Amino acid sequence: MSAPVAPDGTVLIVGASLAGLRAAEEMRHEGHIGPLIVLGEEIHAPYDRPPLSKQVLSGKWDVDRIHHHVPDVHDALGIEFRLGRRASKLDTAGRTVACDDGSEINYDGLVVATGAATRSLPGTEGMANVWMLRTLDDCLGIRADLAAAGDAPRLVVIGAGFIGSEVAATCQGTGARVTLLESYHTPLARVLGDKMGQVCADLHLSNGMDLRTSITIDHLEADPGGSDPVTVVLDDGTRIPADAVVVGIGVSPSVGWLEGSGLEIDNGVRCDGSLFAADGVVAAGDVANWTRPSSGRPTRVEHWTNAAEGGAHSARNLLAGSAEAVPYDPVPFFWSDQYSTKIQMIGLPNADDEVVIVSGSAEEGKLIALYRSGDLLGGVITFSQAAKLMGYRPLLAAGASFDEALAHARS
Repeated sequence: MSAPVAPDGTVLIVGASLAGLRAAEEMRHEGHIGPLIVLGEEIHAPYDRPPLSKQVLSGKWDVDRIHHHVPDVHDALGIEFRLGRRASKLDTAGRTVACDDGSEINYDGLVVATGAATRSLPGTEGMANVWMLRTLDDCLGIRADLAAAGDAPRLVVIGAGFIGSEVAATCQGTGARVTLLESYHTPLARVLGDKMGQVCADLHLSNGMDLRTSITIDHLEADPGGSDPVTVVLDDGTRIPADAVVVGIGVSPSVGWLEGSGLEIDNGVRCDGSLFAADGVVAAGDVANWTRPSSGRPTRVEHWTNAAEGGAHSARNLLAGSAEAVPYDPVPFFWSDQYSTKIQMIGLPNADDEVVIVSGSAEEGKLIALYRSGDLLGGVITFSQAAKLMGYRPLLAAGASFDEALAHARS
């Protein structure tokens, strides 16, 4: 059991991105008057990450536009931001967090919101002109490399997941010559299933993308300052020269600093259905692997809305204590903007679920499709049909049958 945090107690939030900031805001909205410290590894004030692969990468938005930190709002809340410092160790018994600068922070309540880190391609660590897009500095670095190459720079994107697909689409829209490489036979099939993955593949191909699937990377070669700054070499000997490479092969929860803390680490920080990981400790966002009440299964979600909703929910439960905590069971939602198409999805279907298109078609570039998980509605995906998506949200929240969802689609 975890006792409520006293109104004047010190709350430490490790992670200064969306989940951490929303947790801090909610603490104040709930009336917490004690010290509120947000510890962040980056030197930048909290900012929004989704535009990094789209509007900021393309240069359409200035950096100032993505900052969450609004001085008139957040300074009035009395939040102490300690930026440019990384948490290195957690002592749950002593309720302290050690930082990489040698300092220690005592807490009465702790929110773990350290997110996830991008996976690197082995052998490319520190290689010039090779990037993984997670931070603002990564985004600006990619932009700089492409700009330095002049007109029609060559970009290779490794991984056709959501981030890789968005980067590829965005950069092609700015005039870059983009090659998109995917190890699987269809983009996003592991997440969306083969049928909707093929729709995503067709979207790339209809927009002129050089999409290559079922490929294996052998290695990358660097020649900084040369005519081909980096070359991607495939296992069949194919060589693809580039001015920049972006690796988008997924992320891993940022939990290294929690080794030896006593928290259970398993694909993130294991939490109960109310986001408690230990006495006085909750987790939120990409790093939280919580037992979802509606399914009873461990669940970790890497989407923007989960970070925002989970951050606020974890804060309320931490203040209330575990006896009064409210279970966390949202209907997951995410979106992806590629070319002129907005892809949106609610629910957490399995990739092998049956998929039924109930409106539109892939050929039209607009569709609504339902996922059948057993006899239940598992999820809904739309391509350029945003206005119709949320009508299915109450059905998912209520655990509706697939037949009920079909009836809704026909009404």
